[in-house]
Amino acid sequence: MRRVRAVGLAAVLVLALGACSQEYYDERGKADAPVAEQRGEDSPAEVFNFPDGFGNLATKCVGKGKRGYATTKSVQADDDDEVVVIPANAVIVDDPTCAAP
Repeated sequence: MRRVRAVGLAAVLVLALGACSQEYYDERGKADAPVAEQRGEDSPAEVFNFPDGFGNLATKCVGKGKRGYATTKSVQADDDDEVVVIPANAVIVDDPTCAAP
């Protein structure tokens, strides 16, 4: 009986973790885009949180002399399992303080 329970628990864990896989997001078009077979630059952005109901702002250097800003418009729940963030704006501006990566 213990063996059956252990196998059942293992099967449930495999199914639960499989839903969080990279393939799950790739199939839905929600994963990061590939960058010429490379990992890409993934340093953290500086995030400014605004009160509920307002979009947050993220900024970081995105190249030599360039800074990117991105905001979110809203968050919608399609169902109980998934949250959808609707992007509002993405802007790249000149910033001489940004050095080459």
